[in-house]
Amino acid sequence: MTRTLVLIVCRPAALPAQVSVLLPECGSAPSHLESILNSFSSFYLIKKLPLYELLDKDFLQSAVYQGSVYGLSFRTRIDEDNCVALMPNGHLVFSLDKDTFETLGLEGRPSRSNRTSSRYEVTVDLRDGSMAPGGRGYLRLLRALTSRLKLQMDFLISHHPGGGASLQPLLSRCDWSERRPDVGRRALSRLVHPSLRSCDPHDLLEWIGAVDASVSRENSSSDFLSTLTCLEPEATVSRAMSVSACGLLLPQDLQHLVEELRCHLQQAQTNSWASVTVHGFTDSPVSWDDDERDVLTGGHDLYNLLMFPDHTYRLHLAAGAQNTCPP
Repeated sequence: MTRTLVLIVCRPAALPAQVSVLLPECGSAPSHLESILNSFSSFYLIKKLPLYELLDKDFLQSAVYQGSVYGLSFRTRIDEDNCVALMPNGHLVFSLDKDTFETLGLEGRPSRSNRTSSRYEVTVDLRDGSMAPGGRGYLRLLRALTSRLKLQMDFLISHHPGGGASLQPLLSRCDWSERRPDVGRRALSRLVHPSLRSCDPHDLLEWIGAVDASVSRENSSSDFLSTLTCLEPEATVSRAMSVSACGLLLPQDLQHLVEELRCHLQQAQTNSWASVTVHGFTDSPVSWDDDERDVLTGGHDLYNLLMFPDHTYRLHLAAGAQNTCPP
């Protein structure tokens, strides 16, 4: 559906891992867009973080209780390993194998999408009264992570506002390094695109995904049984620019990017447009609205915002087969 773009608050597909921007009739990324991407907030990689450190009183006070803290276990596979996410609403989410779940003795439920592998989901609200330091729930979780099983893993973490200052109580006791999102650029020539305002949403997302993945859209013979061609009616732009940023991204930075693209479109040609696609982490234990990630039948959640100079837009939300998109 096409609507008027007044203000878009970018709601991430769980924890945003990558944003890709596609701009037609650009030989290089506009300087102001480069500046926005290069100003994205840094994040931190903590090596072998003992998870009980997330229950430290000073860290809870400086970061978790203040909101907007984002954390995710790094290089853990959602279908095989123990995975953990710390969400900005204070929820600490575990996706655990059966042995770990039973050893920790936490309250949880069997995974909906990993029934064959005997996985369990546990969600703890660190802002709940029982989880205050010294409370019954707090002591139970602390005991599980210190006495029953000292889980540790590499962990990505970021916080807004405050950044490193808010995270200092945690970082001061850990082996950490500061990271910045990786920014990439790719120039395209003779980009054939479908009718953007009337194209079927599924077909449009498929076309955007093909461009983002550098899939050839030429209808020529090959050794493959299937080919991808552009839908009719179609149009061609002589050149285009694809720019992306990868890392632990913050919604505030994505919001700033969208606002900058709105200004760019106001100054561009009347037939111009901009496409913004945001992907969540594949191995995050949470999807839309903190729902469990649907691994076996999809597992990739994303949204795409297609913007036009007249302040209209098309918003596409995608999720796994068992997940629901937010309204």
